[in-house]
Amino acid sequence: MTAALAAIALLLANPEKSTGRHGDTEGLRVRNPKNLRASVSPCKSPAPPPRHEAARVSMGCTYGVIWYGDEHAGAAALDEVDRIDRLMSHYRGDSGLSQVNREAAVRAVAVDAELFDFLALCQSYARGSGGAFDVTVGPLMRAWGFFDHDPRVPTGAALAHARAAVGDDKLWLDRTSRTVRFAVAGMSLDLGGIAKGYAVDRAVAVLRARGVARALVSAGGSTVYALGAPPDAGAWQLHLPLPGGERTFDLRDEAISVAGLSQQSFRHHGARYGHIMDPRTGTPVRGVDTVVVTAPTATEGDALDDVLFVLGRDGARAYLAAHPGPRLLAWIAGGDQRAAGPRSARPGRAPVGSPSAQTATPLTSTDLKPSE
Repeated sequence: MTAALAAIALLLANPEKSTGRHGDTEGLRVRNPKNLRASVSPCKSPAPPPRHEAARVSMGCTYGVIWYGDEHAGAAALDEVDRIDRLMSHYRGDSGLSQVNREAAVRAVAVDAELFDFLALCQSYARGSGGAFDVTVGPLMRAWGFFDHDPRVPTGAALAHARAAVGDDKLWLDRTSRTVRFAVAGMSLDLGGIAKGYAVDRAVAVLRARGVARALVSAGGSTVYALGAPPDAGAWQLHLPLPGGERTFDLRDEAISVAGLSQQSFRHHGARYGHIMDPRTGTPVRGVDTVVVTAPTATEGDALDDVLFVLGRDGARAYLAAHPGPRLLAWIAGGDQRAAGPRSARPGRAPVGSPSAQTATPLTSTDLKPSE
């Protein structure tokens, strides 16, 4: 493994050391880092285009890029990720999103076209999922302590107060004036469930604009886009260690996204609570450990892994039946429930979804390792 990728592996395997607050600094909330490796078959054709690797901490996680072609394209792609962070982070006080969160309850806030269109897209996911995805979830993340990384079960009064400030119908977007307004005080937007995927798509757009046709872009391993394929290979081959055993997926011109509890969960009176919130009930989703989905874009994949996590197994199947394009690769239950996925557990491993399997193969680090 090259020095650049060793740096990626080190940063991703130790998110607290690289970014502090469980992977959150001045970037967006990070759901979970994941184990991820990418490998390609040995090339037998003439010399391929130059291969490059780069990594940078941004948006609360480590972004990694592997690409073939223009040696400066990776840095430009990561610069684009930083730009999205400056626009959409709710941890940065100077971001466009933070201005909305501060002022939209008292006045209509004019925003730039990119942020407005992105919020409109988020609203469409909220309505299309029946509220399973909702960027107004910010008050709930604070009430449950995930925003400041002091997780706790809120009091009934605190939860009721937070729920009163959540709901897609309370987010008012005026396209004519390109303004955002909150219907009630106490609202705040949290784009952490979708913005990392959007940043991946923007990075891929920069690579394409520079003539790069073969690349892999990873947002902390939780959302990855595969552009084209490596020379003399039909696809990028991704290896994801999941509860119950490693699974391998071939990816080309599409994204893969993983939602799971991993580090961002806590136990209270024997019950496990994770950071993935059901906006409809105001409580963390229970009974699900991990969801893996592919989608045409990283933005869609990043949003839909949460949607399918919240909807549950049957709801996820119904949603995908009505929305062709995305594919559910794995839906792994928590507790003693079993998993639905393309592969069974490897011999010698505990059954997928069992408590011992979750202990044996926790999703606690991300490692982007293309084989040479």
